[in-house]
Amino acid sequence: MATIDRQTRTLALAHALAAAGRGLPVFPLSATKLPALRSPHRGERPPAHCRGECGLPGHGVHDATTDPAAVRALFAAAPRATGYGIACGRAPHRLIGIDLDVDPAYGSDAAGALRQLALQHLFTIPPTVTVLTPSGGRHLWLTGPADTTVPNSAGRLAPGIDIRGSGGYLVGPGSVTAHGRYRLAPGTAHLTPAPCPRALLRLLTPPPGRTPRAGTSSASGPATGTGSGPGAPATAARRGEGLIQFVLAAHEGQRNTRLFWAACRAYEHGFGDALADGLTAAAVRTGLPEHEARAAIASAARLTAGRGEEHDGAA
Repeated sequence: MATIDRQTRTLALAHALAAAGRGLPVFPLSATKLPALRSPHRGERPPAHCRGECGLPGHGVHDATTDPAAVRALFAAAPRATGYGIACGRAPHRLIGIDLDVDPAYGSDAAGALRQLALQHLFTIPPTVTVLTPSGGRHLWLTGPADTTVPNSAGRLAPGIDIRGSGGYLVGPGSVTAHGRYRLAPGTAHLTPAPCPRALLRLLTPPPGRTPRAGTSSASGPATGTGSGPGAPATAARRGEGLIQFVLAAHEGQRNTRLFWAACRAYEHGFGDALADGLTAAAVRTGLPEHEARAAIASAARLTAGRGEEHDGAA
């Protein structure tokens, strides 16, 4: 998007205010679907892990609010905003986003995979708010119980199914990105987010002890002296090469999404930092600017970090 016209900004704010009025915490997004406000801590060494405690805006999903005055202030500080993010996992709705990607080039049929899971685990997805994405995918909005924290994940349930839970966010309907507009699916605008089926909720919340802790790796990650077998480094190397090839195969319109997905998988398996430069180089080879590639990888790192700390890393 070469220029951002005033109407686009005005409509983004209007949609965000409407969502906030329904109890959904919102914050401004740029056309890349990343937070529109730069971090006030950029360039600090060592990197700051502030989640808004400093009182300044620019902390991504942690800026999200339902207060109309605060929403207006955030958008006033973000002249390049073309959309808005909706924070998941926050009261009162405790939103859970089921992100179903469509990628025929990679053989991804996320909707079919979700139907298969529903048959296998005996649940049905109730009628609920559904948002259509510019790439042909869809976001299903569900709600979770107060006593359950749903972590973010990318492809853990099945290829092409990403989960946005506590600390994650969804691009709100009416947002405009570099690839098009997000819009409500016909027949769902009047609906409210439906409760997540119990059987699906169990799939979204790994049993205790299965989620990797910060600073450790999963069983398939690189050896760190704990939780890794003799073949773990080789397994990590193979997975890393596969993720890089996945990024290299991206066509225009897929580059940011593929990179973000690959980075999430790398960080979830404990070797994200080691693969960051390789993923960046691969993304640049496909035509993605380096600063956008590094921003997407950093966003994936924050998103997945929440699973090992407090389940509230920013997306």
